[in-house]
Amino acid sequence: MATKMTRKEALAGVGVLATAAWGLGNLSPARAATALTGAGSTFDYPFFSKAFYEYSQDHPDVTINYQGIGSGGGIAQFTAKTVDFGATDVPMNATEVAKAEAAGGPVIQVPVALGGVAISYDLPGVVGGGLRLSPEVLAAIFLGKISSWDDAAIKKLNPSADLPSIPIVVVHRSDGSGTTYIFTDYLSHVSPEWKSSVGTGKSVQWPAPSSIGGKGNEGVAGAIRQTPGAIGYVELAYVLENSMTQAMLENRAGEFLFCTTAHVAAAAASKPEVTATNFSIVDSPAQGAWPISGYSWAIVYAQPSDPARGKAVHDVLDWVVTKGQEIAGGLDYVPLPANVAALASKGLSEMKV
Repeated sequence: MATKMTRKEALAGVGVLATAAWGLGNLSPARAATALTGAGSTFDYPFFSKAFYEYSQDHPDVTINYQGIGSGGGIAQFTAKTVDFGATDVPMNATEVAKAEAAGGPVIQVPVALGGVAISYDLPGVVGGGLRLSPEVLAAIFLGKISSWDDAAIKKLNPSADLPSIPIVVVHRSDGSGTTYIFTDYLSHVSPEWKSSVGTGKSVQWPAPSSIGGKGNEGVAGAIRQTPGAIGYVELAYVLENSMTQAMLENRAGEFLFCTTAHVAAAAASKPEVTATNFSIVDSPAQGAWPISGYSWAIVYAQPSDPARGKAVHDVLDWVVTKGQEIAGGLDYVPLPANVAALASKGLSEMKV
């Protein structure tokens, strides 16, 4: 059974866990017959690090070395066949799938994690979280149309807050990122101007003149914490572990909410059927739904060139989407809904191993 682990242990000790799992491979050939590699989403990194460590504890003949390099990097390494599996917070599109299939045959994409993207900020003089933002105001900030924290539109939403007259610094991902895809997908849903001028993608041209980039969720989190007046989008686990300040965002039901696992679960429940081509759960109309929520996906080849390694990959990922979801729930992710976990297992069963 998976042991309970705090966010601090999972995030601050993530390198230790990964090294520990990888280090098992040096003990003896009998204990580490298969060493698997994966790369991609930083959104998944805390969850994968703990999950893969636990799996190797129970299956000492298998170790997994996962590198959180961003969804774009994970897709690139998977397509180059330098890793056994990739992970991305947005499924590969038709062009990406075609390129990967040309390299290694049919591709299978399955949901492995469910989480939320929080809006975090550093605002001197405004103590605690809870600054209210509407979809329109958030989009205007990232478009560069609202550039100061004492802007009238922000004041109107927060009449009792003593908002300082300092510039807003927009922090975004500098790498190809599925978290960016989820966030820009949300902005495209709530802002026609954003949709037409910027759009949705793992990488976009950020229009706000004050925009600065950070690599990975951890890079964005660090930049926000070190930059007075900063605002950015960060996966929930990183926000909670680092005790970062969250904004309350208005959802389609008119509720101002913090990003929490319960509100992410409500968003997922509003769309019970998801596929690799119909996966977006942003801007849910449901009561209690956090509007910037999404699934992360593992990508594998249906016909691995090495069936034995393919079988090991299948077994690890099938464990992740079933038993491993107990770990997700303890690390501020939302366990996959039962029907989505079943969909993932069904998809993995199509691997020819």
